[in-house]
Amino acid sequence: MFYELLPRLADVHGVFNVFVYISFRAAGAVVTSLVFAFAFGPMVIRRLHLANVGQVVRDIGPESHLVKSGTPTMGGLIIIGAATASTLLWARLDNWYTIIAVVSLLWMGSIGFLDDYLKVVQGKTRGLVARYKMIGQWTFGLGLGAVLLWQPISSHPTTWTSVPFFSDLAAAFAAPVFILFTGAVVSGTSNAVNLTDGLDGLAAGLTAICASTLGVFAYIAGRTDMSRYLGFFYLEGAGELSVFAVALAGAALGFLWFNSHPAEVFMGDTGSLALGGALGVMAILLKAEFLLVIVGGVFVLETLSVIVQRGWFKYTKHRFGEGRRVFRMAPIHHHFEKLGWSESKVVVRFWIVGVLFAMIAVSTLKIR
Repeated sequence: MFYELLPRLADVHGVFNVFVYISFRAAGAVVTSLVFAFAFGPMVIRRLHLANVGQVVRDIGPESHLVKSGTPTMGGLIIIGAATASTLLWARLDNWYTIIAVVSLLWMGSIGFLDDYLKVVQGKTRGLVARYKMIGQWTFGLGLGAVLLWQPISSHPTTWTSVPFFSDLAAAFAAPVFILFTGAVVSGTSNAVNLTDGLDGLAAGLTAICASTLGVFAYIAGRTDMSRYLGFFYLEGAGELSVFAVALAGAALGFLWFNSHPAEVFMGDTGSLALGGALGVMAILLKAEFLLVIVGGVFVLETLSVIVQRGWFKYTKHRFGEGRRVFRMAPIHHHFEKLGWSESKVVVRFWIVGVLFAMIAVSTLKIR
């Protein structure tokens, strides 16, 4: 909105020209989303309290988590609202990268909202049946892949994606495989963040790290000079995605103000599915799906821990008649809690690992 309106006032004063620059608007977006979260967060939390929208904590997890039962959930509304409002104010609204990213956030947030609503308001402990949740995620992912094939948003081949550490190598998919691939990325990332959202502040902090890192890649991809120098795909208009990325990061940090231990509110599936879906979609639009594995390394490890735990348990139960476990509890953040680490220590150390993965991802720009 600001991009369309304020530069017209340049005749009044030249300072309004700064609203043309992505770097300035990205800085404005992150501050705006933070302010939105700070300003409206307490109001949302009060409304959730009044509506008696409390988290249901099952007794199969760490005993220390039982005291969290009743803490307001669905706080992801704070993140979605702050990120969306900030993006609409600071990003170009005629840019397809912006439009798709915002739609993905709202779509996935709606699926999560329905799941949370059924669990905490309707009292259905299973929430939205898993297959229906997956259908909603895959529908968007497959639809995005089909739309990108039908109406490309860049001059670069739609079915090509970059390969980390190689500037002259790209992975090329057949059209049907590309559509399936986008569905898998959107669904997989969305569920990975959902699995990680088990400790106060863990998913919010890691999302802020990942979104900021993808924002750097979006800015590079949108500039001919930097993308050429660093050997990255040039995607005309992709720079606007950096505004959305940092707005999302700012919203996650603003939410973290209320979600840090001991949490005043949880994001619920409303937030975790929305954040994961948005990260996956940004990676698809930037042709950085494989790079996302590095950027979101902690999310990957969390997901793998669940897969390994379940797989090994089923195998040993079939093989020996008794299920055995690799970890004391999965996802892996609960394993470290069982080892005696405090919740805050697990969260901060996972953030540190998340920053390390982000730095490795950024280093791929020069190690090519």
